[in-house]
Amino acid sequence: MVPSLLRDPARALIAVGNRTGGELVRLNLGSFRPYLVTHPRHVQHVLRERADNYERAGDGLFWRPVKRLFGEGILGEGQIWSASRKMLQPMFTAKRVEALVDGMAEAIRQAVDELDEPSRHGRTVDIGVEQTRIVCRAIMKVLFGDKISVPDAMRVVDAQDVIATAVIPRIVVPFAPLSLPMPGDRPFRRAKKTVDDVLLPIVRASKATADEGDDVISTLWQARTEDGRQLSEQQVRNDTVAMFAATTETTINVLTWLWPHLDERPDVAERLYDEIAQVVGDGPVRREHLNRLPYTRMVLDELLRLYPIGWIIPRRAVADDVIDGVPIEAGATMVASPLITQRMAAFWDRPDEFDPDRFTPERIRGRHRYAHFPFGGGPHQCLGMYLFYLEAQLILATMLTRYRFRLRRSGVPGLRLAAALRPRTRVELTLTSAAGAA
Repeated sequence: MVPSLLRDPARALIAVGNRTGGELVRLNLGSFRPYLVTHPRHVQHVLRERADNYERAGDGLFWRPVKRLFGEGILGEGQIWSASRKMLQPMFTAKRVEALVDGMAEAIRQAVDELDEPSRHGRTVDIGVEQTRIVCRAIMKVLFGDKISVPDAMRVVDAQDVIATAVIPRIVVPFAPLSLPMPGDRPFRRAKKTVDDVLLPIVRASKATADEGDDVISTLWQARTEDGRQLSEQQVRNDTVAMFAATTETTINVLTWLWPHLDERPDVAERLYDEIAQVVGDGPVRREHLNRLPYTRMVLDELLRLYPIGWIIPRRAVADDVIDGVPIEAGATMVASPLITQRMAAFWDRPDEFDPDRFTPERIRGRHRYAHFPFGGGPHQCLGMYLFYLEAQLILATMLTRYRFRLRRSGVPGLRLAAALRPRTRVELTLTSAAGAA
């Protein structure tokens, strides 16, 4: 199986999932033999019902490559993870996030304004780059108090993109020791240096004025450990880097996939245009519009089904367990994957097709909760899930009230497996005025 994983990891993993039909199986990767967890019932057992027995171990084989960037903290396990989550969770409650919507909507509108110029001149844009700029403008304002400039934020996103690809050889061959040089190691080190060159000085400078702010970095500096100590600079750095990645990468990547799918499904595009036009009209997108955009939410859910950001979720069994009659020994590695489960024919009709109607309320009620888990599940479920939906709806509604588009190259790009799922080729398009198109 290792050769096929190296050639096309995404296709190989989905094929293995389909062959299992949802049964719990053990993968034979030489000396490394993890259990593949694909059935929604088994995923729920590992991530939620027995989460206490399946830890996200900091020294786990799959975690080690990513840990070199994020360190210990909100993306770790145990007491450090618990403390970080407790500190940051109040920033992501529904009430707090909804209070950010007006400021986020204005930042998005200002960023989208900059697309008017290429639209007027018929100039092709790389929509991935433009969405990075739009997301960075919004997130740096509402979560980081404008302490990180948009150009600096885009440098960090570019570095994260390098890292996302650089870690794949180690994720695909997780049993390789870190002392063994592998492809991607050198680009990883250069990109990590860029992240620290940008963010560490901002983290340090924020310490003195932390009591005056309510952004992510100030919140971390204001926090105290259980014994009353201030967090170390390294801890604040780790959680700043993690929260930066978590609050930018999901929206940028998921929305990049939208345009080729709308191009292939003009019926979906038309329904989306119509809903947004009826709800928003010609004015700016406001907070009260968002809960009146159900089809927009369905489109986002279908994109997340096909392109979940956390596509692999490794866990390690703390103690012996039994799952549907299969004995699990302490220390065993369990691998759940939204990418696999959400594309399996056993759980989804026509799993490779883009069809937002899968997410009507009736069809959601008829499906297992863990057939669709793009943000993980249980105690480690992503803090930024609610923020993602609001931000993504704001961006879509703002752009689609103003523009129509034409792809430079038709067709949905191939899937490139990285730490997040990326298109194999850039998505380039030309924007035209929606008023003119009407």
